[in-house]
Amino acid sequence: MKFLPLLLANLRRKKVRTALTIGSFMVAMFLFGLLAAVRAGFRQGVEVAGADRLVVIGRTGLIQPLPIPYMQRIRRLAGVKDVAHSTWFGGIYQDPKNFFPQFVIVPEDWQRLYPEYRVADGEWRDFLADRQGIVIGQKLAQRFGWKIGDHVPLKAPGYLGGTSWDFNVRAIYRGTRPQDDEGQLWLQHRYFYEKAPRYWQGMVGWYIVRVSDPGQALTVLKAIDKEFANSASETRTQTESAFAASFMKQMGNIEFLILAIGSIVFFTLLLVTGNTMAIAVRERTAELAVLKAIGYSDRFVLALVLAESLLIAAIGGAIGLWFARGMAARDITSGILPTYLSGAALAAGAAVALGTGFLAGLLPGVSAMRLQVVDALRRV
Repeated sequence: MKFLPLLLANLRRKKVRTALTIGSFMVAMFLFGLLAAVRAGFRQGVEVAGADRLVVIGRTGLIQPLPIPYMQRIRRLAGVKDVAHSTWFGGIYQDPKNFFPQFVIVPEDWQRLYPEYRVADGEWRDFLADRQGIVIGQKLAQRFGWKIGDHVPLKAPGYLGGTSWDFNVRAIYRGTRPQDDEGQLWLQHRYFYEKAPRYWQGMVGWYIVRVSDPGQALTVLKAIDKEFANSASETRTQTESAFAASFMKQMGNIEFLILAIGSIVFFTLLLVTGNTMAIAVRERTAELAVLKAIGYSDRFVLALVLAESLLIAAIGGAIGLWFARGMAARDITSGILPTYLSGAALAAGAAVALGTGFLAGLLPGVSAMRLQVVDALRRV
């Protein structure tokens, strides 16, 4: 710590350049954080998928609804512990751009299948008592400023008649893990079937199946598809992680483009920053030689250069990651992806920043360390 004044004095020599170098690091790490948050959003479904849950959809995809009687037939199969069903609603709130997931659920079944989502007991009872009641995620509530008791009108999509449906916010759920999606809306199946067109009676969107033994999930999913083979509504069963991964593959090109373009910009910023820091150190080669002339060792000179470089990287990186974490907590994808910046991503960002600072200072530092005092002073 006794050499800290010397280190700070070096940084204050050219304040504008030091500030710009720190700013470059800040921008680079801010971009790194946003890229990590978007990537986590694309992979969120896979990461939070239950190892013991299967998803049963129509063979042609989610556009093919399945008959309600399938539920009991699935329940009777060996290895099946529990079953629930859900249906995509797809209503519009004020503007089509206000996208967020909306699921028709049977409350009791949903609560058993997804225990990671927590709702206060009193709020859950209010939800059960109101057929027009809805449960919303905490982030969805923050996004639109909704609170318990609010009235929420949604325009139903065309396949449901395109009419206005009225809902009452009765509960707000919270995830037990940082990556849990808190941007969903759940509505009761009773209200859905009261208002839905006649052809929806007796049909559901998909089934969620909990297996007794996750190790036997492959056997169970094959048994489910075999049960409904050659029927009017054949099924395609996947593990929940595989089902989520299939959605991710559909957006794979978008993810690749975002990450590719962002990565190029990010590394360009780091190269420019590293070059600027290297130039700043080389400008003071003669001064470093003076330190060696008055008795400081070669290792001290190297350590001083590296400390200066690492300090700039640490300050800029910390500010950039702090801003990125705050931005990731906001709705930066308009509800399409639940973004978040994990502790592992923050640690990786810090490692990248410090690693870049170390490399930027290493080459000029080694050069200064090896430089003969006579040769260096000859340049003054």
